[in-house]
Amino acid sequence: MENRESRIQVQEVAPPAIEITDLVKVYKLYDRARDRVKDAFGLSRGKAHRLHYALNGVNLCIRKGETVGIIGTNGSGKSTILKIITGVLNPTSGQVRVDGRISALLELGAGFNQEYNGIENVYLNGTMMGFSDKEIDEKLPEILEFADIGDYVNQPVKTYSSGMFVRLAFAVAINIEPEILIVDEALSVGDVFFQAKCYHKFEEFKKMGKTIVFVSHDLSAISKYCDRVFLLNKGELLGEGSPKEMIDIYKQVLVGQYEIHSSKEHADFLEDVKQGSQEREAGVNPDLLEYGTGQARIVEYYVTDDSGMRTTAVLKGSLFTLHMRVNFEEHVPAPIFAFTFKNIMGTEITGTNSMVEKAFLESAEPGQVMEITFTQKMSLQGGEYLLSMGVTGYDGDTFQVYHRLYDALDVTVVSDKNTVGYYDMDSAVQVRQVSGESGPDACPG
Repeated sequence: MENRESRIQVQEVAPPAIEITDLVKVYKLYDRARDRVKDAFGLSRGKAHRLHYALNGVNLCIRKGETVGIIGTNGSGKSTILKIITGVLNPTSGQVRVDGRISALLELGAGFNQEYNGIENVYLNGTMMGFSDKEIDEKLPEILEFADIGDYVNQPVKTYSSGMFVRLAFAVAINIEPEILIVDEALSVGDVFFQAKCYHKFEEFKKMGKTIVFVSHDLSAISKYCDRVFLLNKGELLGEGSPKEMIDIYKQVLVGQYEIHSSKEHADFLEDVKQGSQEREAGVNPDLLEYGTGQARIVEYYVTDDSGMRTTAVLKGSLFTLHMRVNFEEHVPAPIFAFTFKNIMGTEITGTNSMVEKAFLESAEPGQVMEITFTQKMSLQGGEYLLSMGVTGYDGDTFQVYHRLYDALDVTVVSDKNTVGYYDMDSAVQVRQVSGESGPDACPG
């Protein structure tokens, strides 16, 4: 943690490892297979296809030594851009410049011959990457140790499970001394122990100054490991910045409310919310991110300690309560009230909502005002946390965000005992002697 800011500052002046300029990738889409054939031979009368822009004018620069993430909804162009960087696909137009040896783990089993066994595929992949048999001989023990698939390494890879594929492919990718490591979503198929080993390897690579680019739907991993994040949406670069900034915008995209965030109507709505929230306490984030349809508004929120006093500092092990006051402007079927704690890096630590807790399953009508409280024991480790909250729900089968506040409150947990991880197991420890003698007066037998 202490080196994170200094590392980013160094990387800002580091030379580019990957530089992309005006990148475009267009596919022709056909409704019928015969239209594709006619178009290929120039026999079509008129336009037999429509154009799909998988990438449309994307510009980005990844500097040497950075760990960057690429996030976005399905179909946003994440995998396409990785394939173009690695040379698997050619762009329709634009330029991609890469400085450094790339090792890539893209689609499951890509680069593997299904009829070869594991060891033969190690040599096949190593040769494709420019290594001699002697060099691969030297790396083979490390590759097999990391893959840890036992005797299966001598079996044809067509008999492998998806997890075995990933183990062997990742072991090869990280042990061929890459300068740039590119990983697509493939790690998600491995078991939790293998994923932990892979992320530990990421940490080693970061310390060695290598460049890492990876696509993942695991926002916690993106937040923890990435220095910067690129957000793609429908083939366009929506933004780049810190993991926290991009993840917050991505969540707006997921519920279809990123566009409304910049509209005049939404600006008026937010101003109305702010005017109705004059009683907010110290610790409120003046630059919080908020958005929603406007059918409900969180007009007041605060935390109280176990004595009922408003506070932004909570003693670890004590009870505390989150209070929300919500005004309803329109009919809302079964609103859901929620809160989430994140650490300062943006990783979601814990949270809950009224639907999960089965606390409120009714509808709300225009003009109603509701006060919601969540009371619980504070088990988080001592430190600074950001508290987010929201009012959401379902209108039929459609998920709606009526009002959401990101990082609204800064809550400090005060503790004189911090254990390992994010929260305290609150263990009761007993130690008792069951054999032998102890004490200064104990005599040898």
